[in-house]
Amino acid sequence: MSDFVNDFWNMYVIVIVVASILACAILLMVQGKATFTPGKTMGHVWDETLEEYNNPMPKWWSWMFIITVVFSAGYLVLFPGLGSFPGLLGWTSAKQHQAEVEAMDKAVKPTFDAYLATDLKTLAGNPQAMETGKRLFQTYCMQCHGADARGAKGFPNLTDNDWLYGGAPEQIKETIANGRMGVMPSHERLGAETIQDLVNYVRSLSGLPNTDAGRVARGKVAFTENACSTCHGENGTGSLSVENMEGVGAPNLTDTVWLYGGSEAAVTETITQGRQAKMPAWQEFLGDAKIHLLSAYVLSLSQGK
Repeated sequence: MSDFVNDFWNMYVIVIVVASILACAILLMVQGKATFTPGKTMGHVWDETLEEYNNPMPKWWSWMFIITVVFSAGYLVLFPGLGSFPGLLGWTSAKQHQAEVEAMDKAVKPTFDAYLATDLKTLAGNPQAMETGKRLFQTYCMQCHGADARGAKGFPNLTDNDWLYGGAPEQIKETIANGRMGVMPSHERLGAETIQDLVNYVRSLSGLPNTDAGRVARGKVAFTENACSTCHGENGTGSLSVENMEGVGAPNLTDTVWLYGGSEAAVTETITQGRQAKMPAWQEFLGDAKIHLLSAYVLSLSQGK
């Protein structure tokens, strides 16, 4: 049932629907009283051989239309269809969806309860559970992390062993349940020259080519003077401890993993404009059992790597 912005549209829909049903009923009544002359044509000829005769519609066809009109009138009394009138049964698609969800949850509850009672590492080794976890991932997670969980620009690869907030089972579960908010502030105020020095220094930390030695040296000083080391550490190795960072992870700049790209242009954009990344919280929407199963599936993607 739609929520109309004002009563005009409510009445508009009611009038259109009622007028349409009445028009069909009147047409049937008129046709029922019409006179026909069997064997007489209406004067319409097609292709010199096909003629239209003045014959009545078959009774079964007429009754089909009559039943349709009666059914539509009864339907609109019982179900929504006349503007904002909810129908005598009070049916809504939202209620039906909720009922179906509750029925499905009840049917699968024993299975998910068993999964919830299993520790994450053991559950990650259960093929049947991981197949269900994969379907959950493809429903709720692949839009950002990809169907193969290898991520994309701005969205982490979940199949490697690089974890911004930690890859321990409970840390993964915490990330999925409560979400994360990552913020890299803009440093545009530093000016283009200092930013280029920082870009060269940061790229040199992971051994990327085409860095200028002079800029690297100046960038190392700027890295400390402009508090970059506060988040990323003195040597740029990052600070992955959520406890120490008050919930904000700082990437390791010395490895080869770049969430937004490691090219000179990408790093320049990151330092100049900053970055904001949000992992939404799923606890309220999915509940404990599905969060537990998803956590085990994500854990299984990187196990042994």
